Amino acid sequence: MFDFLWNLGSFILALGILVTVHEYGHFWVARKAGVKVLRFSIGFGKPLLTWRDKLDTEYVIAAIPLGGYVKMLDERVDDVPSEQRHLSFNAKSVQARIAIVAAGPMANFIFAIFALAAMYMIGVQSVKPVVGTINEGSRAEQAGILPNQHILKIGDEDIGTWQDATFALMANLGNKSVAVTVRNEQYQEQIKTINIDGWKLDQQDVPPLASLGIVPFRPQATLTIAAITVNSAAAEAKLQVGDTIFAVNGETIGSWQQLVNVIEQSANKSLQFSVKRQDSMELLTVTPKGRAGNEGQLQGFLGVAPVVEKWPDGYIETRHYGPLDSIVRGVNETWRLIALSFDMIGNLITGQVSVKNLSGPVGIAVGAGTSVSYGLVAFLGFLALISVNLGVFNLLPLPVLDGGHLMYYIIELFRKKPVSEKTQEFGFKVGALLLIFLTCFALFNDVSRL
Repeated sequence: MFDFLWNLGSFILALGILVTVHEYGHFWVARKAGVKVLRFSIGFGKPLLTWRDKLDTEYVIAAIPLGGYVKMLDERVDDVPSEQRHLSFNAKSVQARIAIVAAGPMANFIFAIFALAAMYMIGVQSVKPVVGTINEGSRAEQAGILPNQHILKIGDEDIGTWQDATFALMANLGNKSVAVTVRNEQYQEQIKTINIDGWKLDQQDVPPLASLGIVPFRPQATLTIAAITVNSAAAEAKLQVGDTIFAVNGETIGSWQQLVNVIEQSANKSLQFSVKRQDSMELLTVTPKGRAGNEGQLQGFLGVAPVVEKWPDGYIETRHYGPLDSIVRGVNETWRLIALSFDMIGNLITGQVSVKNLSGPVGIAVGAGTSVSYGLVAFLGFLALISVNLGVFNLLPLPVLDGGHLMYYIIELFRKKPVSEKTQEFGFKVGALLLIFLTCFALFNDVSRL
């Protein structure tokens, strides 16, 4: 229940910020263009809080925090007095209307720049992209990439973090191959070519690195218990923090993964644990509780977390940047995210990326909750990513979105006359149906991940 409330609160906070930024973009440019704004609403449904400014604009915070809108004076939907006609949206030039509509996505992109700049000024912690293991038979193994190699470049792009590596690989979707520059433990640099002909992101929740067979280096989990979940099988068996597990049913346990495998295969079965507690050995009976696994199968669950070895020196670093450098980096990273977002939309259309990877409100809520729990820097990075995605999504040429309106106004700009009301109305209906379908599909994906 706590996780649900935490994620819900984080979701409302994140979406509230991003929707406010988006709608303020429309609002600010509309005011500058001389359009009378009737209402600025964050959320839909029943108003929870309302107030007005000196220009008689009503501000609303509503009950359903899944979006927002700016209502402007418009002769197409309102009875506008002749003396206020010059303040209506439809009376403005097509260039002004384009600027007002485009301002929402642009505001999201500008927000992302400053969120990332703030993140860089506070300090960004990153993990050196060193390969941990290579999956047998994978594309990476066939390319000759080995454990403990440090990835320096993918294509022409310098790689400083695993996020850089992920984005660089995704940018190469659809290519025949990609060159990866690595440095081995003897500091020798080599170029490995990964065959990515036919490579697709068609498996749900499988990251690009994993789909190529690359597992990032992580410190080993020991067999010493660091934490125990309340009311878990471990707690009921009287296991304690600091206990070291040596054997299960007389079989020596050599790694944490081996223990996980044994536990998962032993749901509701009694096991004899040989445990070292301080200077003595203890024999405890443990019965892992059963719960549904990722594919619905019954798995055992112990309810413990291991002590993890320390990272080697130099593998984790925190980089701080000055204000100007941070803004430059924010601009560059925002541009990269915009380009990547459009690439992913194209790859979804061509089938290079499976629609199973789409996420909806539930996925965003989980991401928001996780990022908030990691701290301000992670939350700023999350906000920047979602802000860019929101801006790009709204630029899609669906008539119910900003991009659809822009499409109509650009057509008007060249035709010298507006698109007919009948055509616009038909487009809005089709766009609404497509949007509902996408939302339902994303929600289905979200639920299937729970």
